[in-house]
Amino acid sequence: MKQVWYASYGSNILESRFHCYILGGQPKGSKKTYKGCSDKTLPQEKEEVYINSELYFAKKSKSWDSCGVGFINTEFNDKIQTFGRMYLITTEQYVEIVKQETNHKGELLIDFKKAKEKGSLIIEEKSWYGNLLYLGEQNGNPIFTFTNEKDLTEEINPPSEQYLLTIINGLKETYNLNEIEIKEYFENLLGIKGYEIEKKLTELIKSE
Repeated sequence: MKQVWYASYGSNILESRFHCYILGGQPKGSKKTYKGCSDKTLPQEKEEVYINSELYFAKKSKSWDSCGVGFINTEFNDKIQTFGRMYLITTEQYVEIVKQETNHKGELLIDFKKAKEKGSLIIEEKSWYGNLLYLGEQNGNPIFTFTNEKDLTEEINPPSEQYLLTIINGLKETYNLNEIEIKEYFENLLGIKGYEIEKKLTELIKSE
């Protein structure tokens, strides 16, 4: 396979933020600068994607003020729908993006065929995003995303305002959702419900 869909459910829903992985640069609100891909060709296509796995926020990201970042559960559930966005890129670009995401040093080989056959594949043990998940096909190209190899229920941590705002702006860019629908999407998620950030949802959603 030469092309794959990179599916995102976190900050990369916002197109300009995802482009930092390809072109290089520092996303707004993040402390990390990305070197980009060798091939800086932007995605040929982009589409919305619905993921049957629940979004939650966990760990402490240095890039986002030691606050939580997005993950999805390792088990799929048809009753759950997480809003995502996917970008059609080359397999080489996908590998280089994974290397940037996981801070992998040296060569990284990803067996996309094996991941598709098994449904998931651990590509980097003990990495935050080392678990590659196969989500299906679109226009003859496979869709992949990644998350943690386990569910991080003991490391729940609310996201920073900037990180959450990045996702909110990505949702606005991708979906025809009103402010109430966006609030309902977030308010019961682990890492949001019961934390101070929950009280700021309406303000963040209304901001530009």
